[in-house]
Amino acid sequence: MEYGILMSSGDEVDFMIHGLFKYSFFGHEVWITTSHVCILIVMLVIIGFAIAANIAMKRASEVPSGFQNVVELIVEKLDGMINGTMGKNAVKFRNYIGTVFIFILLSNISGLLGLRPPTADYGVTLPLGLMTFVLIHFNTFRHHKLKEIWVDKCSPLPPWLPIWLPINLIGDIAVPISLSLRLFANVLSGVVMMALVYGLIGKLALIWPAFLHVYLDIFSGAIQTYVFCMLTMTYITNAIGDSDS
Repeated sequence: MEYGILMSSGDEVDFMIHGLFKYSFFGHEVWITTSHVCILIVMLVIIGFAIAANIAMKRASEVPSGFQNVVELIVEKLDGMINGTMGKNAVKFRNYIGTVFIFILLSNISGLLGLRPPTADYGVTLPLGLMTFVLIHFNTFRHHKLKEIWVDKCSPLPPWLPIWLPINLIGDIAVPISLSLRLFANVLSGVVMMALVYGLIGKLALIWPAFLHVYLDIFSGAIQTYVFCMLTMTYITNAIGDSDS
């Protein structure tokens, strides 16, 4: 990826995060990096699309056409994915899951626009994993009594023999780490591979790397977005269980 904000060409192969400028904040030196700028660009694209979609839907016609078709297709596909996984709980989480899905997908494919994908920074994927972690346990305590939670954490042994409790707690803690590392590692590997390609062959990289972009940016980026959101929905649904509250 010939990232204007990321990479140099020729003999230098560069796929690291770089500080663009710094400022002093309460006596501490704070850097604005390439990741911050790329996140801002992705957010501005999402906000711009949301504003345009809102205007289009206010002027919506009974027979959709043009941009209205695009908006309705995106909403329909996201709703279908969320409803198919979360069932009766989909209404409560479709806004969150839809927003995360769009953010991660645009971040993953932003390399096509010459940016460094924000999700190639663990400082971006870890907060996404932690948000899932908070939602899982918030819904666990909201929909289950403490006794039920204790029994579950001691499973498969009886609750008066909590030998498995530490193992189950470690499993809970591993959820945000595995979610964030999976997304981060897959996106970063694509960044590194394309950086090496462009760095090694320089100006000869005109046409054929496009096939690598299709796989590493579009296909792999879409798959990783789907996996992250699907696991998030599955974990939250399991945390809610059969509760009707």
